Amino acid sequence: MYQRTTSPTEPVPTDGRRRFTRKALLAASALGVVTALLAPVRAGAAPAPPAPTAATPLAANGQLSVCGRQLCNASGQAVALNGMSTHGTQWYAQCVTDGSLNALATDWRADVLRVSTYVQEGGYETDPAGFTARAQKFIDAAHARGMYAVIDWHMLTPGDPNANLARAKTFFTAMAKKYKDHPGVLYEIANEPSGVSWSAIKSYSEQIIPVIRAQDPDAVVLVGTRAWSSFGVSEGSNESEVVNNPVRASNIMYTFHFYAASHREAYLSALDRASDKLPVFVTEFGTQNYAGEGANDFAMSQRYLDLMKRKKISWTNWNYSDDHRSGAVFKTGTCNGSNWTGTGVLKEAGVWIRERIRQ
Repeated sequence: MYQRTTSPTEPVPTDGRRRFTRKALLAASALGVVTALLAPVRAGAAPAPPAPTAATPLAANGQLSVCGRQLCNASGQAVALNGMSTHGTQWYAQCVTDGSLNALATDWRADVLRVSTYVQEGGYETDPAGFTARAQKFIDAAHARGMYAVIDWHMLTPGDPNANLARAKTFFTAMAKKYKDHPGVLYEIANEPSGVSWSAIKSYSEQIIPVIRAQDPDAVVLVGTRAWSSFGVSEGSNESEVVNNPVRASNIMYTFHFYAASHREAYLSALDRASDKLPVFVTEFGTQNYAGEGANDFAMSQRYLDLMKRKKISWTNWNYSDDHRSGAVFKTGTCNGSNWTGTGVLKEAGVWIRERIRQ
């Protein structure tokens, strides 16, 4: 989220070639055998739900890759994933449960869960092993329900991702080792860089991507862009700095974030222009202001969604929690209960985004 204020108390295009690795074979087998994806997960992770009656997003699409400017499935068809992002798991782990994920997969019909592991703010740096295990638990649970998972390295403050380079190498080594044979992950390596040049972000990316590729050569990597992943717009630049100096790696996409009540025509135009030249994944957006607060601007939000639908741009909305802010989809207190389905437990933004995902 742009310039988020939180505390513990509140709460370059590919050549199109495809490798038939063990992971790809698992994806192919999943097309006919859903139970391979729904087997019980490791000890400590959420148990799998009953097998669905129709193919899940993960079973239907298998291993993803970047083809041209699009995200494509195992058959080479362009796809757009729609889903939700967790809040910081140091604050709202209680909102990521068997019940809530069953609702996200079956009632909301989401394709993807973004698991947000904050680096600072009481997150990963305080307990690397613990937060790695927590993220893996939620990723496994998403997979068990046939959803993809975005592994979000949620660096925010400091805004230079290089400040956490060593930690990122450790985290992504652990994640890539575990999921190297699984088709259901995408690696988001820098949430919202800010106050730092594109060249510094590019340098960081070209050091982290090989760490992932050494373990998991096939998965899509999502690269954060300057100025809170706005392609530089929030700091007076634009997408041309990325277009003219792309990260030297294949099978990657660039991230864009927006909050509709704050980010108006200049941001919408930047997303439109950038996605004409670069593969883009909107890993975070909200219908409110940049802090995820205030009134919802559904009209402006719909303009973004219409653009993303037309151009097959994947997205995840912020956020799947009961935080008191208007950007959290659940009414405050919902995560302390057991009812997750329908619209009665949802705030206005939750009702709106659930309907868009179901569509």
